[in-house]
This record gives sequence, structure tokens and C-alpha cells, in this order.
Amino acid sequence: MTTPMRIGKFAGRAAASMTSSPSWRQYPLGVSVFLIAPLCLLLGFGFVYPVGRLLGQSFFAPEFGLDNYRRLLETPLYMRVLARTVFVALVVMSASLVLGYPVALAMARLRRGLSNLVMACVLLPLWTSALVRSYAWIVILQRRGLVNDVLLASGVISQPIKLIYTEGAVILAMTHVLVPFMILPVFGAIRAIQPELVQAARNLGAGKTTVFAKVLLPLSLPGIFAGCLMTFILALGFYVTPALVGGPSSLLMATLIGQQTTETLDWGFAGALSTVLLCVTLLIVLLFRKALSYNRGISNVA
Repeated sequence: MTTPMRIGKFAGRAAASMTSSPSWRQYPLGVSVFLIAPLCLLLGFGFVYPVGRLLGQSFFAPEFGLDNYRRLLETPLYMRVLARTVFVALVVMSASLVLGYPVALAMARLRRGLSNLVMACVLLPLWTSALVRSYAWIVILQRRGLVNDVLLASGVISQPIKLIYTEGAVILAMTHVLVPFMILPVFGAIRAIQPELVQAARNLGAGKTTVFAKVLLPLSLPGIFAGCLMTFILALGFYVTPALVGGPSSLLMATLIGQQTTETLDWGFAGALSTVLLCVTLLIVLLFRKALSYNRGISNVA
């Protein structure tokens, strides 16, 4: 037997013995508990305790009962804010999908060098604070900003128009911030599609539109679902951008909760608002999971 064959045989036996050993696959229970204890303590004191206390105050402030929830349901303003929040989140999710899917598809089809360049352009905004990007939109959309100056110079308008502190400005700025969270999972799903499937469809006479509709789009649905879920949940709880570029007519739930905790100091009602927003978020997550499982069932049947 030659030396390379012996080395390969020895390496195979070593790998088999390592993977079959229980001590190689897992730590003892005490060591595992010791390793995850700091993370559990951090999550408990930094997330579970404050969120649980806030939600609990919605039932116990000022006294035990459902007064805060009754106030939320009986006041049309708060229900309009909740409906506006869901609507804005849906629009931002849809806009992110429309803008992000072609970018993800191009990234998956480009050569490695160009794909890395586009990836860097996608990731670059994530290295910049959302506060800075929101202030940049204020500079662009204000009455004497870049957009109004260009429109005035070109003669399209005779006086500056109101672009900032509107619902459209909130949607535009939030889409700009959240679109990378749509591109990345869609890119991962498209990149995982085997090129042989596309080539087989083309060899069978399918055109580009048919290949996209019958092969690429169905197989990239898991990435689309993941991107839509991420952008929708982030848009539901977005605070910085709506607070900076939005006005009173574009008030969202996160901004309303912030006002209740910092200005009116009504922690009980803020907890009720947070609980309702959390329930809406969980409901959306369950619907997305159901839709994704239904899509997988169709794929398996096909």
C-alpha cells in the first residue's frame, strides 16, 4: 500500500473515531451550564426582567385591572396609530422586497469580484448609525434641501414643497435603512439554488421569464419569507427614523410608547401599548411560519 493511501486510511479512521465518541460531540452537563450561564444572566437582567416588568405594569398600574387596555381600545387615536404602524410596516416590507430582490439576484449571478463589490455596497450602510442616515434624509428632504433645490432649479415647482415630516418620508427613510435585511436572506436563498436546475430548464426550451417564474422564484421563497419577516418586525418597532423624519400625522407605535415613558411617565399605558404591539408581532410571525410551511408542502408534493 502506498504512503498517500495509508495516510488517507488513517485520517478516515481518526475522523470516524472522533465523530463516534460522545465526548467529542458534547460537553458534560456542568460545563455546558457554566458556559451558557453568563448569557442567560445577561438576557434575564437585560431583556426578560425589564420587558416583563413593563408588561406587568400594564395590568397593575395604577391598580390591578384592564383599564389601560380599555383605554387603548376605546380611544380611536391609539387604534389609528396601531393601524398606521402595521400599514407602514407592510409598505416598507413590500418596497424592500421590490428593491432588494433584483439586487440579490444580480449578486448571485455576477462574478465573484463584482459580487463582493455589490455585497460591500449593501453592507456599508449597516456600518453607519441609523441616526446618521435619518439626519441625512432630513438634509435631503427639507424645504431648502437637495430635492427641493433641484426641482426649483429645473422649473418643475415654483416654491418648495413639504417632503419632510410626512408619512412618505418615514416610509422612504425606513426602506433605506431596512433594505439590506431583505437583500441578504434572499441572496442566500438564490445562491443555494443549484445552477444545473436553471441550465436544465433552459435546455428544455424555457425562456428567461419562465425560468424565473418556475425555478428561481419558487426556490427562493424561503429567503423571501425570511427577509419579509425580518423587515416587517423591525419596521413595527422602529423608533429613531419615525421620530426624526415623521410628524404628528405619521405617529407610530414605537414613538407613542416612547412618549408615554419619557414625557407623560404613564408606564402602565406604555406597557399596554407594548403588549398589544408584541401580540401583533407574534401573530405576524405565526402567519409567516404557516405560509412558509404551506409553501414547503407544495414543493414536496411537486
